[in-house]
Amino acid sequence: MRPVTILIADDEAEIAELIALHLQKEGYHTVIASDGKEAIHAVQTHTIDLAILDIMMPRLDGYEVTRQIREQHNMPIIFLSAKTSDMDKISGLVMGADDYMTKPFNPMELVARVNAQLRRAKQLNQPAAVKNTVLEAGGLVISPDQRTVSLYGEPIELTPKEFDILYLLARHPKKVYSAEHIFQQVWGEAYYDGNNTVMVHIRTLRKKLGEDKNKNKLIKTVWGVGYSFNG
Repeated sequence: MRPVTILIADDEAEIAELIALHLQKEGYHTVIASDGKEAIHAVQTHTIDLAILDIMMPRLDGYEVTRQIREQHNMPIIFLSAKTSDMDKISGLVMGADDYMTKPFNPMELVARVNAQLRRAKQLNQPAAVKNTVLEAGGLVISPDQRTVSLYGEPIELTPKEFDILYLLARHPKKVYSAEHIFQQVWGEAYYDGNNTVMVHIRTLRKKLGEDKNKNKLIKTVWGVGYSFNG
């Protein structure tokens, strides 16, 4: 069986080697890149199952590396960065990252997040026992098999997590899901107080669906409870 291969892209060699050491103890194979160009080359020449990317790298930054990866691959991406502001985290998630950790970091926590992302990816890639049904509501068409979304015939580009949230809500219209439940279902991890990841993804999802221009909100906020699909 092919070993799980993880890309570590960071221009700080000591950090990259520390991460590699902990991941190798878990049985993972690692590939290290010292800049964005090397990271793209690694993705092109290896079968990468998950990428850990620094944002502030030479030649190509983590945002651009993520953009190029997302053009052809759906692997989980974790940003590991010294940029700690909420806007930096939001930018990373909007660009297509699945998780965001700030430096300094606990290596064991990073390993735990890697394990969680890989479990989630494995679940999504397993064949469904029953064929998934295309969902349609108010001009919105969600195809779970192709993982595509269109609105009035126009394709909507969503990140993997945005798609998972939308599909979760749309499968049960009017049902209210708490942020905790959404996080546990989509990320496959325990929810912790103060986690605004779901709120950030809902916000960008609404923007992509054009809800700022449309009075008929597809995703409804139930204040103090959670979110529901209003299609």
